[in-house]
Amino acid sequence: MPNSNESGMVKVVAAGAIALVIGVAGGYMIANNKSSGETSKNSTASSSVATDTKAANLRVALNSLEAQHVDLASAATRAGFDGSPMFKASAGALDKNSVALSEAVASVYGKEAGDKFLEIWRSHITFFVDYTVAAKAGDKAGMDKAVANLNGYVTAISDLLGGATGLPTEAVAALVTEHVGLLKKAVDTHGAGDYEASYAAQQEARDQITSKIADTLAGAIVKQSPDKFSN
Repeated sequence: MPNSNESGMVKVVAAGAIALVIGVAGGYMIANNKSSGETSKNSTASSSVATDTKAANLRVALNSLEAQHVDLASAATRAGFDGSPMFKASAGALDKNSVALSEAVASVYGKEAGDKFLEIWRSHITFFVDYTVAAKAGDKAGMDKAVANLNGYVTAISDLLGGATGLPTEAVAALVTEHVGLLKKAVDTHGAGDYEASYAAQQEARDQITSKIADTLAGAIVKQSPDKFSN
C-alpha cells in the first residue's frame, strides 16, 4: 500500500501524463487538415462500434455484478464476525445484488430459471453466514456442517448453470468450488486477525469470479444464443 507521499507522486505523474497526451493530441489536430480529421473520427467511430455490442454489454454486466457480490459478501461476513451494527445494512445490500444477478439470469433464460437461481444463490450466502457464526464461536461441528452445505450448493448451482448454458457441469463445479474456497479463506484469515491476508483473498476471489466465472458464462451464453446478441 503506497504512503501519502507516494500517492501524491502518483497523482502528479498521472496528471502530467494526461496533460502531455492532451497537448500532443491538440497539436496533432491543429497540424492536420480536415480530411485527416474526418479519417480519425471515422476510425474512432469504428472502434466504438466494435466494443459497444450486446455481447460485450453482457460480459461487462456479469463482471460488475459478480465483482460486487464478492465485495459485499466479504463486507457482510466481516461485519457478522465482528458483531458490527453494519451487518444488517451490508446483508441487505448483498441480497439486492443477488436479486440483480437473478434478473440477469431471467433476462436470458426466463423467470422460472431466474427464481431458481435466486433460491440456490441465496442459500450459499446463508451457509456462509452459518460458517461465520460457527467460526466466531469456535464451533467446529457447526463449521463442518456449513461446509457440507456449501458443497451441496456447489452441486446445485453447477447443475443449474451447466444445464442452462451447456457448459460441462464438472467444469462449472470446479470454478464454483474455487470461488467458495477463496471466500472461506477471506473469512478464516479475518477470524485469525490476519486482515492483510483476508483482503488479499477477497481480491483473489474478485479476480477469479470475473475473469473465470463471469467471462466463461458470458461466452457460453453468447455462443448458445448468437441471435440474441447480434447487433
